[in-house]
Amino acid sequence: MDTYDRMTAPTRLDIDEEYSELSLRPRRLSEYIGQKNVTENLKVFIDAAQLRGEPLDHVLFYGPPGLGKTTLAGIIANEMDADLRITSGPAIEKAGDLVAILSNLNYKDVLFIDEIHRLNRAVEEVLYSAMEDFAIDFIVGKGPSARSLRMSLDKFTLVGATTRAGSLSAPLRDRFGVVSKFEMYKPEELRLIIKRSAETLNVQIDDESQAELALRSRGTPRVANRLLKRVRDFCQVKGSGAINIDITRHTLDSLGIDGLGLEAIDRAILDLIIQRFSGGPVGIDTIAAATGEERVTIEDVYEPYMIQAGLLHRTQKGRIVSDKAYLHLGLPVPESAAAFQTSIFAPEDEAAHEREDCNE
Repeated sequence: MDTYDRMTAPTRLDIDEEYSELSLRPRRLSEYIGQKNVTENLKVFIDAAQLRGEPLDHVLFYGPPGLGKTTLAGIIANEMDADLRITSGPAIEKAGDLVAILSNLNYKDVLFIDEIHRLNRAVEEVLYSAMEDFAIDFIVGKGPSARSLRMSLDKFTLVGATTRAGSLSAPLRDRFGVVSKFEMYKPEELRLIIKRSAETLNVQIDDESQAELALRSRGTPRVANRLLKRVRDFCQVKGSGAINIDITRHTLDSLGIDGLGLEAIDRAILDLIIQRFSGGPVGIDTIAAATGEERVTIEDVYEPYMIQAGLLHRTQKGRIVSDKAYLHLGLPVPESAAAFQTSIFAPEDEAAHEREDCNE
């Protein structure tokens, strides 16, 4: 299955009409739900910048996709009464492309670069002086007659977003004054987002349906809004107009999304580890080869939520499924698996996990 065709994929799908998705996004910090630590700190930084009459310092957001990094970049622009320019790392192929973008920014404008870890090195080096000195250095001419020129830029705020903070070079990461990590959303936060989105879409939905959608949204607002739209479609065609728990469950079951938000490929990964590798441990490359998925896809799309949900564990020796995964798939938990999990989870730190990922 193509990652980007999955209903619970945290990335945008073609079926998500851009104008519709944008209409569901909050425009002010007071409307933003979740990521409390991030938003509370941002409010202080924004208020301080406004009192000084200066642009906000450069901001870096990192965390899984679909958690509201782009939305919060737009909110920063609105709170600062500035214009927002949006681009992405892969879209900026040459240094000249970045120079053209930067030279068109006005004072206090917000430049949002999604997937900033995918900037190539030549482009990144241009960004260093732009972020630090608000100037661009470039060479004019060739050979002995070549000379260096500096072009000044209006002061601006760069907001970078990445799903892989560790892939950013240290010089680039150090130039961000505000670095914030995004966490998966709790069901109650997702329920509030679904309620707000339903009001925006002018759809009636009961509390039980809100809670059901929240539980199956993989801790991701983008997925929650997408599922809400699909339930609305089923309700308009097969329901009575107002969303109730019966039509909600019917829709989600029809889409193959179970009670924890897992789709067929998620369950296939867990089943593979259990049936072919006795519950693990098994290396990520082996899982990728056995499922036909790329390693990066498993790490970025499937694993984060399954780890968050307590279905899968990363260890120094590889991935292992938890007792909860056995129970969720309706399988008995073997005594050997329980004993192995107890032994393998001797105190170990996150650094060990990272080393295991790098060595595989």
